[in-house]
Amino acid sequence: QVQLVESGGGLVQAGGSLRLSCAASGRTFSSYTYNMGWFRQAPGKESEFVAAVIGNGVVYHYADSVQGRFTISRDNAKNTVYLQMNSLKPEDTAVYYCAADQSSRSIQTRPQYWGQGTQVTVSS
Repeated sequence: QVQLVESGGGLVQAGGSLRLSCAASGRTFSSYTYNMGWFRQAPGKESEFVAAVIGNGVVYHYADSVQGRFTISRDNAKNTVYLQMNSLKPEDTAVYYCAADQSSRSIQTRPQYWGQGTQVTVSS
């Protein structure tokens, strides 16, 4: 089992920045075998892939909607993944979920493990 706990959400004005953190733990979790990612879900919309870091950070994937504004990173020593969000827009408002999976494909589509989510609200 893998447990994921997000933090760092909040209310920010358009153009501002937020940094989300996700701490991973669990008997089977290892930073060296799990890919990490972020998804988001806005009210009335389906869950949307945001970003993923594959392996130790050799490969990164981003949704077109956040490319150039969001940066995903990981600190393996702390078993923590981050999402730095800059130039935030009202349409970035959503609940953001941390995810983990050992498959580099599944981390972008249907991850096995999910956090509880953290709310991000961007005001115009």
